Amino acid sequence: MFRVGAIFVVVCMVLIAASAGAVLYLLVGLRAQESMIIAISILTGLAIYNATSNRQRDRADLGAQIADLSRGTADLARQVAEVGRRTAALEEQGDKIVAAADAQARAATEAVTTELGELSTLVRQLAETVAVHELKFGTIQNQVNARRDDAPHPASQPAAAQAGFQPGPPAANTSAAARANMIETIRNALEGNRVDLYLQPVVTLPQRKVRFYESLARLRTENGTIVQPNDFIGPAEASGLMAKVDNQILFRSVQVVRRLQIKNREIGLFCNMSVSTLNDPVVFPEILQFMDANRAIASSLILEFRQSTLRAMGPLETEGLAALRELGFRFSMDHVTDLRMEPRDLGERGIRYVKVPAKFLLGDSAAASTDIHAADLSDLMGRFGISLIAERIEAEAQVVDLLEYDVRYGQGYLFSQPRPVRNEALGGGSDSDSVLDDPSDRPRRAIGGTGFTL
Repeated sequence: MFRVGAIFVVVCMVLIAASAGAVLYLLVGLRAQESMIIAISILTGLAIYNATSNRQRDRADLGAQIADLSRGTADLARQVAEVGRRTAALEEQGDKIVAAADAQARAATEAVTTELGELSTLVRQLAETVAVHELKFGTIQNQVNARRDDAPHPASQPAAAQAGFQPGPPAANTSAAARANMIETIRNALEGNRVDLYLQPVVTLPQRKVRFYESLARLRTENGTIVQPNDFIGPAEASGLMAKVDNQILFRSVQVVRRLQIKNREIGLFCNMSVSTLNDPVVFPEILQFMDANRAIASSLILEFRQSTLRAMGPLETEGLAALRELGFRFSMDHVTDLRMEPRDLGERGIRYVKVPAKFLLGDSAAASTDIHAADLSDLMGRFGISLIAERIEAEAQVVDLLEYDVRYGQGYLFSQPRPVRNEALGGGSDSDSVLDDPSDRPRRAIGGTGFTL
């Protein structure tokens, strides 16, 4: 349409110029050349006028369009500002809702935790009371049996005398008395600061260079007798004292790690922890605070739990484990009784090491307890960032077989027995290059190897 109008205007301008030239030539009497020049001048003037008017009209249209665009941009900016304001209001309202929900959940959790703590305290007191009553009942029963034995029984007394029978306390009463005595021994050891720390090395295979240590707890009685873990762990967990034992061992383990890192930043330490410690309402918050203050050694301190403990963890214990994992600490699993485990799940829970007894790993029971051959276990664990450690190695023949299974770490009496940590080393006041008693009993090295000694 625009092109047709332009052609029409051009035709009109040509007709007007031609008409003016014709009038000048025919009526006025000018010569043809003069009339043509005048006609061309008129056509040129009309063309300039048309172009100028078209440009002014285009400028007016462009100005109107720019004004409309500016108004649209301003409206869009106002709408964006309004959307931003509403979004900020919604975010603020959402933050308030989330904060309120967190506060309610925290209050409910604290209430449940408090109730569980009170319940555990009552159960602990009940267990101690039952143990005391069983001890008293056993004493009374012994007195009754003694009186009954002194009474005359014509029919049975001669036969008993011939058989050499002497009535004694029942086995249950004797066990209860021993349990009560062990609980008292544990309590006295905690109060007297007689919870000792022993270290046993974990070496690389086949080089036998010390890569880790495992911290083991021992109790000392007042007369110097050493109480082994198998004797005191059960009574300590039943009486609620295991968390205090773990607390002291963990504190000493941190001291040992800091001293070890002076000589070798790559050395690590396994520290055993009981499941009862994770749900202790008094001790575990203190442990979390202590571990938070020692995040710098998180890569060198590995917390160790039993396989049965990890499988039986409830929500409260799992939450405690997650809190330690958030602080950067990783875990190890020992006391493995079967290989029915999912490496992916172990890796997601923060487990980086799995300890399997050498006899179990090399025996037929390992193959019977899982669909995976024991020789492939190390490679399977490695895919998920988990290292396999063979423990309780006692013979050189086991080391040879384990190398065929691609086991890279070993632990056992073949390399070194657990040795006590020197008190001077824990106090930080010793300048000696060893933190262990009896430095002559160090891990055995392979020929040509370079071991690390404390």
